[in-house]
Amino acid sequence: MKKVSQGFTNAFAPQTLYVYGTYKADGTPNFGLFCWATYCFDEEHRFVVCLCEDKLTRDRIRETGIFSASVVSEAMLKGADWCGNHPGYDTDKSAAILSHPGKKLNVPIPDGSPWSYELRVVKTLPLDDHGGAEIYICEFVNTLVDERLQDESLSFEEKMAIAAPICTANWQYFKADGPSLGGWGAFKDNDFDRKENPDEMSALFER
Repeated sequence: MKKVSQGFTNAFAPQTLYVYGTYKADGTPNFGLFCWATYCFDEEHRFVVCLCEDKLTRDRIRETGIFSASVVSEAMLKGADWCGNHPGYDTDKSAAILSHPGKKLNVPIPDGSPWSYELRVVKTLPLDDHGGAEIYICEFVNTLVDERLQDESLSFEEKMAIAAPICTANWQYFKADGPSLGGWGAFKDNDFDRKENPDEMSALFER
């Protein structure tokens, strides 16, 4: 494999798609489509979100300090994409993604999401001098899941097929329907010959 340099792009950085849910001031559910999210650990697990630009989702998080983050499933994709391409300031998104209230927080939970977090912001990190971009570090207050995902008789591959999550890369949507390649540590006992051609090392996955 020959490597070459190029300018920055995150095209080959697949990310999970989420819809963040907040209630407008009048109580109408509002959803935005996002992927700049990850996890961290600070005495307990936290959810980490980056938001920039003027968005109603950001405004409502600033105002209330709470929101939901829900994994986008294949069944939700059309509605989630629509929400992500229409500003919440002048659009009613409640018909695009049907929802119900959270169990612990006053946040909307999409009916069609297999996995939803109810989140409370515990720390805000400004990223610029004009208040445009911020990172929110959030507490997991509650997790709501499709009850089928708690069936311990199912393999995780079967659970993934039920959840049917969508990821994004290079501004496109992809299904996560491939087989598992093994768990963490699955290859820790392999003997790697560092003189071996890296292009041939894919055969290790077949052992």
